[in-house]
Amino acid sequence: MMSSVLSSAVEGYAQLRNATVPACLLPPDSMKDGRDELMHVDLEIINGRLKTLAPGGSLPSGGHHDFDLDHGMVLPALVDMHTHLDKGHIWPRQPNPNGTFEGALAAVDRDRSANWSAEDLRMRMEFSLRVAYVHGTAVIRTHLDSLPPQDGISWPVFQEIRADWRDKIKLQAACLFGIDRLAEEPAFLDRIADRVASAGGVLGAVTFMVSGLDRHLDAIFAAASERGLALDFHADETKDPKACSLRLIAEAALRIGFEGQVVCGHCCSLAMQTPDEVDATLDLVAKAGIGVVSLPMCNMYLQDRATGRTPRWRGTTLLHEMRNRGIPVAVASDNTRDPFYAYGDLDLIEVYTQATRVLQLDHPVADWITSVARVPAALLGEEAGCLKIGAAADLILFRERNWSELLSRPHAQRDVLRKGRTVMDRLPDYRELDHLMSENGAAL
Repeated sequence: MMSSVLSSAVEGYAQLRNATVPACLLPPDSMKDGRDELMHVDLEIINGRLKTLAPGGSLPSGGHHDFDLDHGMVLPALVDMHTHLDKGHIWPRQPNPNGTFEGALAAVDRDRSANWSAEDLRMRMEFSLRVAYVHGTAVIRTHLDSLPPQDGISWPVFQEIRADWRDKIKLQAACLFGIDRLAEEPAFLDRIADRVASAGGVLGAVTFMVSGLDRHLDAIFAAASERGLALDFHADETKDPKACSLRLIAEAALRIGFEGQVVCGHCCSLAMQTPDEVDATLDLVAKAGIGVVSLPMCNMYLQDRATGRTPRWRGTTLLHEMRNRGIPVAVASDNTRDPFYAYGDLDLIEVYTQATRVLQLDHPVADWITSVARVPAALLGEEAGCLKIGAAADLILFRERNWSELLSRPHAQRDVLRKGRTVMDRLPDYRELDHLMSENGAAL
């Protein structure tokens, strides 16, 4: 598009005229005619920051640093609030044998035991970050498998990578372990909560319907309260309508009086429950102030899969009903080229496109773009995902002029600006990871 020009011109000063932006990502006083509107604006960048947001055509034209976007869309850099960087790109050496959730668990267990050294983790995680950066992602939360001895490897590596990438992508991490571990080893919770706290992380767990779940949740909420930690759960990633840990998490938050942010991911079984059960659960989730993140691509891949049988549902949760109750909702990438999802490229434009199609986030599109922008930013406590005067000029520029064009060509060329400068990096070649893969790895 205009990368060769912007790379030299935008560093100090530039005008981006005749841009199309979603009103929902502008300051509130710019949304005069509703949040679902696409607005034409001019943007002025000075010293890497957004200096001016003005009605389209109002900035004077002309000059070496003036660029007419011809109504191409402009978005802020986006926010991916649920990923698994530690699992990413292991598919060639450890594919899922049958595409099921159980097959994924077993395959990852084998690969973790055999291969997850500090060197292996660092190379795969940084490969993923390079991909996300080129696509235009500014903030990422990753879950880290945290059962010993892996926690002693993964958390120090994450802390090093977070420091190395602090000027490119803001990184957060949440620990991940099956909540049944607390029945086997009660002392584990304090150890992992202390490690998370010392690393500035988030406390998390995979919840499912095990004996004593209420007691385990109370213990996790208490551990988080004592250390001032946020919480991020994997909840009900199944089609079993009896799986109701989302409701139990909300009840625990209210029972404990938890004041921190709670996020629940997946929540697939909710769509299989009765209307009365759904209403009761969502009322509690809204009252508890819990945010929900849906992972549509991964859940489409895993849920309701059986050999020789077409899936009857697509594994997603009830985002429309949640948002109607005022529950903050987001969508995110989840897994990338690993046994839980064989595909993916940490591209939130692809994620949003697929979410729009699968979850019917259209007619109208309204302000659903906030689900990969300002909503996850708020849930993560980060300043990102909106066009704000004075903020860093972290932008994604498209030739496409409206939602129909953009969602029809999510992989079309885009220009990514960070602090007003064009990202000139290219997507890394998968061959860079070949030396980490076994010779007998099955490629897909």
